[in-house]
Amino acid sequence: MDQQILSSRSIMGMYFARLELNPGMAWVNGLSNFFQSDQAGETYAFLGQSPQFREWIGGRQGKGLASSSFAITNKHYEATLEVSKRDVRRDKTGQIMARVEEFADKSVTHWASMLSTLLLNGDSTVCYDGQYYFDTDHSEGSSGTQSNKISVTIAGLPAAVHGSTTAPSVEEFQQCMLKGIAAILGFKDNQGEPMNENARDFVVKVPVGLYLTATAAVSTLATAALAQNLNPNLIAGLNVQVVMNPRLTWTNKFSVHRTDSPIKGLIRQSEQDVELKVKAEGSEFEFDNDAWQFGLDSWRNVGYGYWQRSCQVIMA
Repeated sequence: MDQQILSSRSIMGMYFARLELNPGMAWVNGLSNFFQSDQAGETYAFLGQSPQFREWIGGRQGKGLASSSFAITNKHYEATLEVSKRDVRRDKTGQIMARVEEFADKSVTHWASMLSTLLLNGDSTVCYDGQYYFDTDHSEGSSGTQSNKISVTIAGLPAAVHGSTTAPSVEEFQQCMLKGIAAILGFKDNQGEPMNENARDFVVKVPVGLYLTATAAVSTLATAALAQNLNPNLIAGLNVQVVMNPRLTWTNKFSVHRTDSPIKGLIRQSEQDVELKVKAEGSEFEFDNDAWQFGLDSWRNVGYGYWQRSCQVIMA
């Protein structure tokens, strides 16, 4: 592109072209449901589970639905890129294009940023049942007390090689990961019935420091699990994917998530998709500042869905 005749329309074209090339992070859809909003906020009702079949003895026994709810209020977000006309005129190296492409990428990764914050705050922020999202004492109806925040003492695990809580061995990480998966598979609903018995796909979210170990753990999962005399039926047919998230500041923690359920563990809510607004050629802003502004604008928010789709594992 001839930078000598770069216009605001050309910059907008760069932005939308970049959006077409960047589909966003795949894990976002796996961990969260997307809901469109048409008002200031939305209330999500969690009605519990439908009753199971029972032998017909003494007539029908109707069971109502439990009632819990969680409200998510939309928030206004913006990002504004300012480009001086001087830089537009003098740019010979494509620096403006690079900045515009980064600008587009930021709009795509905003959901990932918000969901990452939810995960980081999950052990100190309540979800629909009034407990912290990652907590040790969830309970609904006939579920009994359940924990999606488990601690594993790695020194006590059967492993040929031992590491530390922040640098576990591959064998130790494998077993911690399987304990997280097993916890999710064992969660019960308010009727006392399994919630995830048909789960097959899982994502393991790790910080940068645990990524290499986690990747090695998944690549040799079956062999190592059988060697440690773990239940082979636990991993048969499961698809486990490791996703590194540089936004996670954990050092001795990671989280496991079920991704093949129609109801996810997190919620994305959008009242207004990202809009691009421009103050450029002929505007008062250009006259007063000899510059152009490109603004992104959106109304959205995130929140917690089913805690039963996630488990935080702490290596102690």
